[in-house]
Amino acid sequence: MKFHGKDCQSFFSCFEKDKFSSDRGGAGLFSCRVSMPCEVKPRFVVLYGSQKGQAQSIAEGISEVAEEHGLVAELSCLNHNDKYNLEKENAPVVFIVSTTGDGEPPDNALQFVKRIKKKTLPTDHYKHLCYALLGNFYYEALGDTNYANFCNCGKTIERRLQELGAKQFYATGYADDGVGLEVVVDPWLEGLWKAIKGALSNMASDRTGYMKGEAGDSLKETPDSSIPDVQLNLLSITDHQNRESARTSIETASKFASAASSSSSATQTAVSDLRPAPPAGSLGLASQSHGSASVSTPVPETQTGDAGVPRVALAASLTHSLPPLSESSLNVPALPPPYLDVSLQEVDTMEQVGDDTADKPIFLPYFTLHLINVFFQIAGPLNKETLHEVPISRAVQLTRGDSVKTALLLELDISAYPTMTYQPGDSFDVFCPNSAVEVEGMLHRLGLHEQRNHRVHISLRKDTKKKGAHVPSYTPQNMSLLYLLTWCLEIRSVPKKAFLRALVEHMGDGVQRRRLQELCSKQGSADYNLYVRDPSLGVLELLTAFPSCSPPLSLLVEHLPKLQPRPYSAASSCLRHPGKLHFVFNVVEFPACSGRPAGRRGLCTGWLFDLINPVLVFPGKDETSGSPALPKIHVSLRPNCSFRPPADLSVPFVMVGPGTGVAPFIGFLQQREKERQENPEAKFGETWLFFGCRHRDRDYLFREELKSFVSSGTLSHLKVCFSRDDQEEDAAASAARPRYVQHNLLLNGQLIMDILFKQNGYLYVCGDAKNMAKDVNDTLMEMIKMELQVDQLDAMKRLAGLREEKRYLQDIWG
Repeated sequence: MKFHGKDCQSFFSCFEKDKFSSDRGGAGLFSCRVSMPCEVKPRFVVLYGSQKGQAQSIAEGISEVAEEHGLVAELSCLNHNDKYNLEKENAPVVFIVSTTGDGEPPDNALQFVKRIKKKTLPTDHYKHLCYALLGNFYYEALGDTNYANFCNCGKTIERRLQELGAKQFYATGYADDGVGLEVVVDPWLEGLWKAIKGALSNMASDRTGYMKGEAGDSLKETPDSSIPDVQLNLLSITDHQNRESARTSIETASKFASAASSSSSATQTAVSDLRPAPPAGSLGLASQSHGSASVSTPVPETQTGDAGVPRVALAASLTHSLPPLSESSLNVPALPPPYLDVSLQEVDTMEQVGDDTADKPIFLPYFTLHLINVFFQIAGPLNKETLHEVPISRAVQLTRGDSVKTALLLELDISAYPTMTYQPGDSFDVFCPNSAVEVEGMLHRLGLHEQRNHRVHISLRKDTKKKGAHVPSYTPQNMSLLYLLTWCLEIRSVPKKAFLRALVEHMGDGVQRRRLQELCSKQGSADYNLYVRDPSLGVLELLTAFPSCSPPLSLLVEHLPKLQPRPYSAASSCLRHPGKLHFVFNVVEFPACSGRPAGRRGLCTGWLFDLINPVLVFPGKDETSGSPALPKIHVSLRPNCSFRPPADLSVPFVMVGPGTGVAPFIGFLQQREKERQENPEAKFGETWLFFGCRHRDRDYLFREELKSFVSSGTLSHLKVCFSRDDQEEDAAASAARPRYVQHNLLLNGQLIMDILFKQNGYLYVCGDAKNMAKDVNDTLMEMIKMELQVDQLDAMKRLAGLREEKRYLQDIWG
């Protein structure tokens, strides 16, 4: 990225909390920016609302780099209203906000949103305010850009600011974690600095309002990154200025490629990697071409052409690139400055706890009474009243052995906790450890296996240049290295680009160093997505693929996020199953790929599967009363006050839940059945369920129970479709049969529209966000247009109205 002839930090590598900052160790590189003591730098305000740290990280990155642009950024969280005052603010304000849950603001932005939504505020309340806004949307049980609540928090704030008279000085950006935040965030941040300086200039000229003349020209010159589908060709360098900069930075690049890491630039550097001579036995070759250096990767196969010149046959992979990327000069992020000191201390034999596993639960080989107390510390807002250790009392496989996916039902015995009550539609968190095999692999890879039981001490570096640096709160004191890697750090997390950039400094092989530079560079974004992000490549897998990389433990603590609990929907009702809690899940499978020689299971689903596999009840087999006791797991309820059946029993509702998305609706129907039995004279509204799966005989979940709901009158209409069974039928029969839930919705469009718009009924959707939820939403739009005879805009408004009334509710995941 370029501003005023200088390189600027690329931000899209910083979306992990506290993982981004710029390095200021490049001596003499920016001496022209040294301010005189009397100089007062222009200021602007950065406010963020963040749930998991991504928005906060971007905001911190803006604050870090502001000084390099001759500006001062005042950074605050939106809930710290004592640190900023928008009512009197006369500097540009930049909002960075995320969207969570069912379109709700993050916790630390809730109060701010409530304040600005007050109807008593006058329409000129913020007429003096100039703002820019970046909204981020990430997956938790969420959807993608087609999800109607996409970046809803950012849109809510922007709409209200404009209603109160605020002026926009830079086009809004809406980024989607489902397709890669950097697609929108990177170009948006690239144009931000010019826009801020333009706004400051205009505001200095006229404090009473935003000048439309020069400011309008400034906005026209600034790339409009507010459109979610901004596409950039990140593989080729077409900008002449970039090429010239790359040629003039060879000296800096050669230092960057050397063993000394202190020469890393304070801003994003255009790197032409002059690779050092490869080690003995290395297949790597270095070559010069047209004034810029390139790296030829190891050659698996050579052929001789007609002229006798060796011809290289290469396939691109995680560790190998092809032209033009392999021959390009690279714009790589600045080196994030280290900010933690991590040391290991050997403990006396008498002090060692957690090593004797003979009397410990088999799922927690390192959990002792001492560490249980520590566990509450890393559980954030949880405490002993909300976090419970409960036994698994039953485990049943719901799908046939030849099904594409393996779906399991687990029953938890919560009878020992009378206060642990839940309603249909609620969800709960399962706390799982990292894989013991992967933890052992990480210990060996780091060369720390012999120190696995040593005590870890983490402190801030006294010389760190990272603003706001702090020791992660989820790393308790007096923990062992084994505990750190098992319970604190998400070692399965996909490495961000800032992490890759930091790993570059610890590479011993030039070819591998060049490849990591490519993967973290702007030009290598397509390869990063293809080989790292899309296949969910973990840190251990990456380190295995690059054997010359030897990072210190502190680097992992700085860059790896907290190990998060996994949420699941309740699939039962307390009225039907008192003292029990059911949940259903598919065992997630990650296929083999470049960098992952063998497939692996999802972290939590694989862990649960291994726990219950010895006593798992398979389809068609009776459960035995003599089964051995199953282990216990730690769970915490997450009440959902909106995704619940209508309080008015006479109101009809429609449920759409293909696959395991049917889980919460089993709880809905179990509750409704009990309510009908207890209130035989009451009037009950119609209930509809749209279910779908691949095959009737392989993965029709809860088949018999659903039929019994229909027989008892609890379920008025059951609409089922099978997407793969019709492959064995002739073409005519296949075309006539609905394959997916949205097809059945369309066939019943008139009745569904009548329920929603004439009877004030409810619609619930649960399941996959990327495909199913999007398709259902699109189908609802078509149904509204067709049945109500309205245009697209009116259909959108009516669907939005259902959401605002909380009558169109989603529990979906990416």
